Amino acid sequence: MDFVTFTQQMLNGFSLGSMYALIAIGYTMVYGVLRLINFAHGDIMMVGAFSCYFGITAFGLPFFAAVILAIVLSAALGVLTDVIAYRPLREAPRISLLITAIGISYFLQNGVNALFGGTTKAFNDVPPIIYEPISTGDITFSLLDLLVPIVTIVLLLCVLCILYKTKYGVAIRALAFDIKTVNLMGIDANKIIMLVFIMGSSLAAVGGIFWAMKYPAIEPVMGVLIGLKAFAAAVVGGIGSVTGAVLGGFIIGFTEVVVVAFFPELSGYKDAFAFIFLILVLLFKPSGILGYNFERSRF
Repeated sequence: MDFVTFTQQMLNGFSLGSMYALIAIGYTMVYGVLRLINFAHGDIMMVGAFSCYFGITAFGLPFFAAVILAIVLSAALGVLTDVIAYRPLREAPRISLLITAIGISYFLQNGVNALFGGTTKAFNDVPPIIYEPISTGDITFSLLDLLVPIVTIVLLLCVLCILYKTKYGVAIRALAFDIKTVNLMGIDANKIIMLVFIMGSSLAAVGGIFWAMKYPAIEPVMGVLIGLKAFAAAVVGGIGSVTGAVLGGFIIGFTEVVVVAFFPELSGYKDAFAFIFLILVLLFKPSGILGYNFERSRF
């Protein structure tokens, strides 16, 4: 493989990993606060993509207005799932929360399927400039390939700023240690948890829109495999660490791209390699790459 092809594949991996990272942040934040693996998170990403699509096609909204609508609706859906499904089970065994999350996932998939049909829909109503090719020497990429990682890094910095520079961030990190103590200190834990779901679901919506733009097709079950890979990314990076989630997303994205680039005959197994990497990390470093000091430092 020559240098140009290698660089091209690295750019593809960086772009793909960024989308996984956006979704993985939501997984890791919810787990850090509630010790809950929110398996409905991938489907919230799917709802974000569908909301943007129908905002454009059904309501005639400009693209960026449809993006904002999708983010708002996804954030509202995240809060709604917490209020209706998770909040009544705060004191229940963790297995009850896990089963509820799986139930919400199936509910969202089948709800979208019933409302909009199960056929794949083309996500084509995107400003053409997004796909304009940019050439640097022999390397060619689109504006979207450049935009996805930039937006991911900016949003990561925004999340870290909220967590470490605001009183809400202090409350979130305190909540991750002990929810009962936070309540005793006069902080409304439910409001802080709502904020976590708003942040995570909004990022998932952005990730879903980017995915629909990169691979212009959406369907009700699109969030299943993508969500599992994003969860794998969160675990690889160290679940409970926001920076680790982004790092894990990049690693999973690069793994997929490298397998296809170096071993084209194994391209049909690229999804398996992402989970093989997860298994190796769990075998040799179960806490994840950046999860070494999780009990002292959350997020």
